[in-house]
Amino acid sequence: MATTTTNLTRRGLFGVFAAAAIVAAPSYSNAFGLLKGAGDIRRIRMTSGRTGESIDTIYWIEGEYIPEVMKEINHFMRDWRSDETIKMDPRNMDIIAATHRLMDVNEPYMLLSGYRTSATNAALRASSRGVAKNSLHVKGQAADLRLKSRSVGQMARAAQVCSAGGVGTYSRSNFVHMDCGPVRTWGG
Repeated sequence: MATTTTNLTRRGLFGVFAAAAIVAAPSYSNAFGLLKGAGDIRRIRMTSGRTGESIDTIYWIEGEYIPEVMKEINHFMRDWRSDETIKMDPRNMDIIAATHRLMDVNEPYMLLSGYRTSATNAALRASSRGVAKNSLHVKGQAADLRLKSRSVGQMARAAQVCSAGGVGTYSRSNFVHMDCGPVRTWGG
């Protein structure tokens, strides 16, 4: 039986606890506020095991989303089954970036699922009871993510600190769902 270890630095752990202590009411601004220390930039880093693609880019500078970069993110997070894209909600990118920053990791997220067409969502729903009928993936407002260097619990706690959307914990499948819908949690 293999043993895995998780390296959480004191600084990273302190960052999660400090952020938890300062977060007040649930709102999207909490995720944005957590990024203020980033210096007026926001960055997203992900790889896709499905397509073999990677993205490591600054998508927001000095209060502005960069349209060309957002188009690249839309393409990266496309439904790989049908090769269709949608305009991804930038609020979800902010939650993903804030969570990544809170965990103080250099490893890019592994994207398991970003946008899903209605047909893809229906097919997944038919084969798994964990897929929502009205999934925010279909609206471009959700992502399922994994990190090798952090546990599902650590990722979920960091996302919950943002208090800016839904956080689903899927321990058996080793991923966390993050969305920019109503603030809520589920799974285990």
